[in-house]
Amino acid sequence: MGQLEGKTAVVTGGTTGIGLATAERFAAEGAYVFITGRRQEALDAATARIGHNAVGVRSDISDLADLDRLYAAVAERDRRIDVLFANAGVGEFATLEQVTEKHFDETFGINVRGTLFTVQKALPLLNDGASVILTSSTAGSVGNEAFGVYGASKAAIRSFARTWAAELKGRSIRVNAFSPGTIDTPGIDGLAADPEGAEQLKSHLVGSIPLGRIGRPDEAAAAVLFLASDQSSFVTGIELFADGGTNQV
Repeated sequence: MGQLEGKTAVVTGGTTGIGLATAERFAAEGAYVFITGRRQEALDAATARIGHNAVGVRSDISDLADLDRLYAAVAERDRRIDVLFANAGVGEFATLEQVTEKHFDETFGINVRGTLFTVQKALPLLNDGASVILTSSTAGSVGNEAFGVYGASKAAIRSFARTWAAELKGRSIRVNAFSPGTIDTPGIDGLAADPEGAEQLKSHLVGSIPLGRIGRPDEAAAAVLFLASDQSSFVTGIELFADGGTNQV
């Protein structure tokens, strides 16, 4: 039996990168998985890749009506949620001088507001004893140049994990933050203007990683699986880093 046999999981931002790798791992471990994404074509491709026990729901977590549709899709299939991986997020570089209202509002609107309502609206469907995992980032606890707004949004996610772990303890719902470092995903590529710039960025980032390489999405998924499964049954309120030692050494 898999570690999530018979359980239902929801993964936001599940069409690429860490979200897709995690949804695949959850399904391989026996879970029935709902994934979200903003682009229908990518959502369809990801759902087909995961397999027959996956449902894709087009959703932008910054749109509360979309979140309502997501959870309506879960309820319509007579499912209750055992694992919620609130993973969807955005990020782009901007120095203090370059920050605009649009940059701030989009980053906080998705990463902070969107995550909050993703979890709040799931509460009626969450089983007692469920696991909620919030994607934070190494950027939430260090000062990366030109990443101030993103870092602040991820620091807020870390704070949410502590607060919600305390608020939901009466239902034995565990809430933890997952903080990946540099993982080889389309999100990293999207921080650069072109493929050449993306490779230069990755080469630069490798210099700050004690393990001397960029992480793989499946390695991040393995860490999330730990938080999702009964292997972490006495773990709540923590921040689990999967960063190759970047913020640790």
